[in-house]
Amino acid sequence: MAEKPVAAEVRDTSLADALGERYLSYALSTIMSRSLPDVRDGLKPVHRRLLHAMRELKLDPASGFKKCARIVGDVMGKYHPHGDQAIYDAMVRLAQDFAVRYPLVDGQGNFGNVDGDNAAAMRYTEARLTAVAEALLDGIDEDAVDFRETYDGEGEEPVVLPAAFPNLLANGASGIAVGMATNIPPHNVGEICDAALHLIKHANATPEKLVSLMPGPDFPTGGIVVESHQSLVETYTTGRGSIRVRARWEVEKLKGGGFQIIITEIPYQVQKSRLIEKIAELMQDKRLPLLGDIRDESAEDIRLVVEPRSRNVEPAVLMESLFRTTDLESRFGLNMNVLDADQTPRVMGLRDVLRAFLDHRQVVLVRRTEHRLGKIDRRLEILQGYIIAYVNLDEVIRIIREEDEPKQEMMNRWGLTDVQAEAILNMRLRALRKLEEIEIRKELEALEEEKADLQDLLADEGRQWKRISEQIGDIKKRFGKDTQLGARRTGHDEAPAAEVIDFEAFVEREPVTVLCSEKGWIRTIKGHVTDTSGQKYKEGDRERFVIHAQTTDKLILFGTDGRFYTLPVEKLPRGRGHGEPVRLSLDLGNDADIVAFMVHRPDRKLLVASADGRGFVVSESDVVAQTRAGRQVLNLGAAGEAAICAPVEGDHVAVLGENRKLLIFPLDEMPEMTRGRGVILQRFKDGSLADAKTFALEAGLECQTGSRVRTFTQEELKEWIGHRSQAGRLPPHGFPRGTRF
Repeated sequence: MAEKPVAAEVRDTSLADALGERYLSYALSTIMSRSLPDVRDGLKPVHRRLLHAMRELKLDPASGFKKCARIVGDVMGKYHPHGDQAIYDAMVRLAQDFAVRYPLVDGQGNFGNVDGDNAAAMRYTEARLTAVAEALLDGIDEDAVDFRETYDGEGEEPVVLPAAFPNLLANGASGIAVGMATNIPPHNVGEICDAALHLIKHANATPEKLVSLMPGPDFPTGGIVVESHQSLVETYTTGRGSIRVRARWEVEKLKGGGFQIIITEIPYQVQKSRLIEKIAELMQDKRLPLLGDIRDESAEDIRLVVEPRSRNVEPAVLMESLFRTTDLESRFGLNMNVLDADQTPRVMGLRDVLRAFLDHRQVVLVRRTEHRLGKIDRRLEILQGYIIAYVNLDEVIRIIREEDEPKQEMMNRWGLTDVQAEAILNMRLRALRKLEEIEIRKELEALEEEKADLQDLLADEGRQWKRISEQIGDIKKRFGKDTQLGARRTGHDEAPAAEVIDFEAFVEREPVTVLCSEKGWIRTIKGHVTDTSGQKYKEGDRERFVIHAQTTDKLILFGTDGRFYTLPVEKLPRGRGHGEPVRLSLDLGNDADIVAFMVHRPDRKLLVASADGRGFVVSESDVVAQTRAGRQVLNLGAAGEAAICAPVEGDHVAVLGENRKLLIFPLDEMPEMTRGRGVILQRFKDGSLADAKTFALEAGLECQTGSRVRTFTQEELKEWIGHRSQAGRLPPHGFPRGTRF
């Protein structure tokens, strides 16, 4: 019985090292071969392979269409070893004029729509290349770029396309790799050409000048960019930032003095059907009090009709409320993370991206020129051989007729090269006429002249940049703002000031009582209810916070995680049910509890402290959070948690430990901060901080025992008044028995 073969090398390695090595290989593969575009042609491998395969199928703009299934099959079989659906999805996007600013694929059939509907199956759709794709491929047969073996080694594919068209900036790109991502918006190609031409003339052009020539994105779906020029300059200088885009709208007057708003363009990558569904949900939740109705009257063009609840509503105010709460305003997170010419991923600014494109154009120009010179040299060699043949025509004919080795004989007689001798032997008889000799001499002269010109071009870098400028000018003429495809679609406006509109005016002011249970279920009931004993809670749950508020108020919640969270009262659930968990509206962790819950008063200050006895005073205007994640205000130790949040009222602080030791000290010993761990309020040998409050010493310290309230006077408290960070002492006679004031 034959022995089993033993592996040539067995290595002992830890699982962590083995996994790390393999995961690194996967990460690099994702970054290089899937997610990040090349800065030179702006394409990922799948898109590059698609265009190359379509060119191989001769699907140029002047030809007929071919089935997408045929194209996808060729790409998958020859170049791209991935699933057919992934390849088809990439192809579909290149054909969608609402997804790509300058489509690279001309699709025939159903290729999806702005509502988010999918394209038809690949067996039903057809495609060919567009003129833009043709510009990207221009010169690929002239040794303009390197080729590499395909995955199976049977063919070749381009490493990068010659890219006469500035595709990266013109069409943008998006992708998520391992540990990095890219998100580049589309721009107007006429403006890109202006910026590139300026950079050729002024190599040290400032980002501010380039942005003035290329003022922000030009999205295929239009819309209006609402960012200041300075903000755009900063974003394009670093290659990172966010750009705010709003829908385009206009007011349409109705009979009787009424009006309706017509939305004609929506932000990029927003699905129209999902947008309308979201607005309908907000209307149902009564979060858009100024909006009467919205309906979709779109055909090929977008037309959303917005009706106000009242004709007294200002159109700008209504739209501002929609911008603040819906995807009619969205943010495009710009991140120009690309693979440079050395295939190294890095974030580039606008000038770096333009420079990389121009450097690639110079490399392509030099390689195409050298390729043309090589062809001219080969042709000149043959033509010079023809001239020798014409001068010695009779002898050439004799040698061919009589000699056994005519090729070698001619090479020996006139010093011809192998190529020249072979060309003479392959001449047709009709090419021996006198007229043909004249044509050859003319061609020889023209080629000599072209060769000298090309050699001069290679030696003169100034001429090279002049030629590149002419090529960019040609692209601008073909696809610039004066063409139907290149006309700018996205407008630009200054960002509106945040304080221009008071959004509390959108909500009808009504008194409500907010109920929050111990388990965090929250709801509101109408009016300021004083007796809440009849309110029902879930089994095992009970009342914890009862807050009288107005529907225009905001609530602030302080958690044991040291974070403040903000909740608008009008967004809280209403009715007789149990409400809903407050954690549905906030990112309050399951391991965190509520310390305090109160109506927000911007002019008030709060005392916040952790269980380990550290704290500080914070202005309430500094704790309002804009997101669900809340705002971290009190930093906690490794095992600590927030314990106290109390309004500041008076001039002294009273702190009480779990050990029932009381300490009173002046409020001015407490620092006012916006965030931090704070200072020590009371020292503990064992235990932690149980309660703290501020009070006016002259008025005395109020404490509650059951239903009875007792006030301790300044005289009664003088033995407990000290300085911050002391240990304190047991409270006076008559103080509550627990550890709460």
